[in-house]
Formats: sequence, structure tokens, C-alpha cells
Amino acid sequence: MIHIIYMSRAVRPLSDADLQALLEQCRRDNAAHNVTGVLFYSHGNIAQLIEGEPEVLEPLFEKIARDGRHSHVVKLADKPIAARSFADWSMAFHPIETEGFRALQGFFMPEEASVVPDNMSIADALLVDLVRLAVFGANKAPSEPVSV
Repeated sequence: MIHIIYMSRAVRPLSDADLQALLEQCRRDNAAHNVTGVLFYSHGNIAQLIEGEPEVLEPLFEKIARDGRHSHVVKLADKPIAARSFADWSMAFHPIETEGFRALQGFFMPEEASVVPDNMSIADALLVDLVRLAVFGANKAPSEPVSV
């Protein structure tokens, strides 16, 4: 099993209806292919972590990268995992404030890591920490250098 993490930029801001349609499509397709993960959206910024079997995720990521609804798709991680971090979520979703997205981006790209702001909502802080755990594992602090 592997997980793939990527970030991208929406070609236009996504409305609540756009996001709902995207989530319904992801959840339906992911359930059919035993893919789990989490999707974050903030003011046109997209970050997603998907997990599943390599023979499913690799072509899925290629399809995602060609999707015209976003651009600047950057794969940040593609690595084996021992177990799913989001086993019960065919696709969890959380709109996240700008500060939370910056912190999340820092966990995905450690060279850009920043301190999690004190003014981040509790919900955003918990989700950012959950993703940190999924990416780095329980034994790594966010300030430790890691290779993703």
C-alpha cells in the first residue's frame, strides 16, 4: 500500500456546490477502488492525501494531474505505508483557513515549515496535526528534518 500527497491550484475559485460535486465524485470513485484519504481546500489552494494500492493510485494520480479543474499539480510524496491513516474515509474534506493551509503546506514540504499559528481554529489545528501524523508518523515532531 502507498500514499500519494499532492498540492495544486484551482483554475477558478470553487463554490460550495463545486466542492460538493467534487466530493461526491471522489467518494463514489474511491469507494469503488478502495481508495481513502483527505482533501483540503483554501481559497483556490488544494492539498490531497490519497492512500491505496499502487496499481490503483498511480493511474488515479495521472488522471488527477490531467484534470482541467486545477493546475500547478505538484506531487509531494509517493511512498509505501504500513497501514491507512484514513481507513474510514473514502474522502474526508475540510475547508481550511489560509493560516492552516500554510501550516499544512509546511508539513508537506518541510523546507517551508512554519510554526502553527496560535490563532488557528481548533478544528484546523487538529486536522493539520492528523495529517502531520499520517505523513511523518507518531515519532517525528514537525520541527525534525524528514524526507517525504
